[in-house]
Amino acid sequence: QVQLAESGGGLAQAGGSLRLSCAASGRTFGSYVVGWFRQAPGKEREFVASIAWSAGSAYYADSVKGRFTISRDNAKNTVYLQMNSLKPEDTAVYYCAADLRGIGTTRGANVDHWGKGTLVTVSS
Repeated sequence: QVQLAESGGGLAQAGGSLRLSCAASGRTFGSYVVGWFRQAPGKEREFVASIAWSAGSAYYADSVKGRFTISRDNAKNTVYLQMNSLKPEDTAVYYCAADLRGIGTTRGANVDHWGKGTLVTVSS
């Protein structure tokens, strides 16, 4: 069983940057697909980005493409989400997610493993 712990959320101004981290414990990411979802107040959870741990292939939601970058550190068993050119509409709780079967690109309804989330607030 893998446990996920996010960090790095906080307050940023529009146009600024933040980097989120997701560290795994219990087992290595190995063959997992790992990624990020977010949920803004009053909205449904939505996919942000994912990376296949072994292949390194990444996918992004259209809303963050070109601004966010997902990456991994094998030695630290950690996934990062570098968020640049932040917009107020990026304000949300960001959740790390992992699943051996993949995490999809919608709302993550069938994802096995979740972190507790970290709040990102972008001011205008």
